[in-house]
Amino acid sequence: MAATYVTVAELRANLGIGSLYTDATVEEVCQSSEDLLNQYLWFNTAPVVGTALQDGVATLMLANPNAFVATQIVTVSQCGSPFNGTVTITGTIPPSTGTTSVIPLFMYNWGNVNYPNGYSFIQYAKAGSDQTFHKVAPYGLVTGPDHKTQSYATTPAIREAAMIVAVDIWQARQVSQTGGVGMDGISASPYRMGYQLINRVRGLIQPYSAPSSLVG
Repeated sequence: MAATYVTVAELRANLGIGSLYTDATVEEVCQSSEDLLNQYLWFNTAPVVGTALQDGVATLMLANPNAFVATQIVTVSQCGSPFNGTVTITGTIPPSTGTTSVIPLFMYNWGNVNYPNGYSFIQYAKAGSDQTFHKVAPYGLVTGPDHKTQSYATTPAIREAAMIVAVDIWQARQVSQTGGVGMDGISASPYRMGYQLINRVRGLIQPYSAPSSLVG
């Protein structure tokens, strides 16, 4: 899927490179910019830290308490086969209205249901061979309904940030050791792709940043 925060045509025009480079090359830079910004923006998502499949029911362990509810349609990604895809939640643990949860075997400990504080589980129908509960690393992702009134692809501040980052990435391909001057005027990170890359646009993306990206 082509990048939408900054497009190939927009980046070409800004850089003045015309048709010197292929669309695929320019698109890689646009997509890299979008992927980077997405790590800081706020989405209706929850990380998947573990998965299991038992008797046609997939169970996902989320590092987020009560993230979703039964009957919601969500998209599971980065969890491998057969868990990925757009699914309808049939059950949650802790329970939510309409849930038909099946307590998986791995949650029993001496006859009691156990799960750590700060975590929750969702379940949905999925065909496939049984899989015992196992860790997912890097973490998978569950994406719920988008409640924003305006998509990030049409938000001016996000589009400007994406263009700035894309230009920096492109120019770093030519000469990497430029820019990166700290607030005190010292080049602590003289490379464009150092920690200063995202700092250049934090003011633009701050109102749209996920709380987790503001820590540290």
